[in-house]
Amino acid sequence: MPLVEGALEPRVVYPRADALIATRDSNFIFGSIGHGLATLTIDGAPVRVLPNGSFIAFLPVPADSSYELVAALGADTARLSHPVRILPPRPALGDTAVLVVDSASVAPRGGLALRGDEPVRVSVRASPAATAWVELGVDTARVGRTPAPELRRVLLLPGRRDSSTFAADLPARDLRAAARVVVARGADTVRLPIARVDSVATTPRLGILVADTTAGAELPIVGRPVPGGTYKWFLLPGTVVELSGRSGAFFRVRLDSQLEIWVDSADVRALPEGSAAPRRVLPNLRVVPDSAWVDVVMPLGERPAFLVQAHGRDLVLTLYGTTGNTDIIRYAANDSLVRTIEWTQETSDRARLTVRLSSPVYGWHAMQDGARFVLRIRRPPAVDAGAPLRGRLIVVDAGHPPAGATGPTGLYEAEPVLDVAERVRALLEARGARVLMTRTTAEPVALYARPEMARRANADALVSVHLNALPDGVNPFTAQGTGVYFFHPPSEPLARDVQRELVRWLGLPNLGVYYDNLALVRTPWMPSILTEGLFIMMPEQEAAMRTALGREAYARGIADGLEAYFRGLASGRR
Repeated sequence: MPLVEGALEPRVVYPRADALIATRDSNFIFGSIGHGLATLTIDGAPVRVLPNGSFIAFLPVPADSSYELVAALGADTARLSHPVRILPPRPALGDTAVLVVDSASVAPRGGLALRGDEPVRVSVRASPAATAWVELGVDTARVGRTPAPELRRVLLLPGRRDSSTFAADLPARDLRAAARVVVARGADTVRLPIARVDSVATTPRLGILVADTTAGAELPIVGRPVPGGTYKWFLLPGTVVELSGRSGAFFRVRLDSQLEIWVDSADVRALPEGSAAPRRVLPNLRVVPDSAWVDVVMPLGERPAFLVQAHGRDLVLTLYGTTGNTDIIRYAANDSLVRTIEWTQETSDRARLTVRLSSPVYGWHAMQDGARFVLRIRRPPAVDAGAPLRGRLIVVDAGHPPAGATGPTGLYEAEPVLDVAERVRALLEARGARVLMTRTTAEPVALYARPEMARRANADALVSVHLNALPDGVNPFTAQGTGVYFFHPPSEPLARDVQRELVRWLGLPNLGVYYDNLALVRTPWMPSILTEGLFIMMPEQEAAMRTALGREAYARGIADGLEAYFRGLASGRR
């Protein structure tokens, strides 16, 4: 790290001026002061300054909404008052002498449409010594008049672990009309309205999933287990589903009699009332081999909702809203990859196919081809154990822009990772591989276009190169190092091989490999990983990324990990 001896000029990179800090306790602050021999205090606490003038500290969130920085070198002093926004304090709900109610905590908050018998959690936070209940049947036109309207009360009980949260589950039908939460303690009483819950039609309304073409192709529609939750199902545009509820910006859709999921309302277009529901019956199947893959062809004119899961040498396809009626499965040739296909009717409207392979699952792609639903299963590449990268096509993705993290001296993540990616390309090509770069300039490339580029190119692997950062409230001195991320099980061996080599080359704490639902590792057509070799927010690690030596070490870790993975594939250890 070079010594910087410039003018004293405190500068904070994170948090940005006037940014909201998403924690109430402590947070990190980092930036630079212009001189590596100067001293620094922030809010009176001494902070270590590195030779290049950078710093990072983990300090209490300032109560007065401003960090006060003082840099000093001999008789010279430079000050900076750095404003931030802080979260409002939580209401004090302890055993106080007065009733305290957190009015912002009342739930439900609106935007719900549910069946009448579905439970709805009604809750409020208030002083533990209070009593809380729900008043149902509130006639807003007669409140305050005599005689008082007839009300039905449902007691809200305090939680076993959090006595300040009062809650009860009520059927949605009870919340169709006006209702309110009442909290009382002694003579003090607070009444707060509850948002009404709309009903859903007794006759199911159908919707069709609509395409997003921002990646230059129809992107799958994401299904989630809860509104705004993690990505779990990836459904084809054009799939017809039953609309069964709403929560804010999400529709609940029924895939079959046993499963309902949530999709973004922008991804659904309601069909005219009275539209006929699709009838999906799985007839006889065909297994059609090709030199690079094997197709399992299913004559299904209506696109099914589905889930594909890899388990070792088995590829399991679940077809929702589908009745199996398969009598014959035709294996068009004595193929070396697909050995057998078994099917079972799990429920009256859910079929499951298990495709048993002669080798571990390498990749797959599900698609609709006219009146046929096709599960395309990829053959593992033929690898030369003596030169495992020879002939392999590797997609190297330099992460960002848009977005991305920035280090204490202003190094933007997208800049060094592009150089690392170029070095990876040179190393791989020197070992006989072919390389496709998702970007070669500073121009932004759309997130979902990157894995789609790899799939269309029929790549053997995808590696996305990144530098890490932490969310607010996490201590950076105890939570930094090297990590690699994967999503589908066939990518896990590649993640472990690259992680091992990165730790060897970079010498940082081993954070391990992570299953993570990231866009760049979701493509199932090839093993796909995302590397977070260093934390750019850490001054020493940002400084390393400013050097050719540091970027070369990062690149060699990736290249050696890829070579180790394909060598293991050649020897049958994958």
